[in-house]
Amino acid sequence: MTKLADIEVAALRLPDKERFHLADKLLGSLPPPPAASEPDEILAEALRREAELESGQVKPLSEDAFWAGVRRKRA
Repeated sequence: MTKLADIEVAALRLPDKERFHLADKLLGSLPPPPAASEPDEILAEALRREAELESGQVKPLSEDAFWAGVRRKRA
């Protein structure tokens, strides 16, 4: 196993509270996303997406479909 795989296995064995702490530390160590938007742009995008959902233009994911996608991306 690689060092990263070893760290991942060890981290996943931690209790929830310690995993939350580790996740907070890791996320806090990252730079902001390259295309960080202004609050007004974020709100406009959220409203646009809400309108798409309400109009039926797009279908929301079920919770199961969402988590399946998350698991695929992690693999």
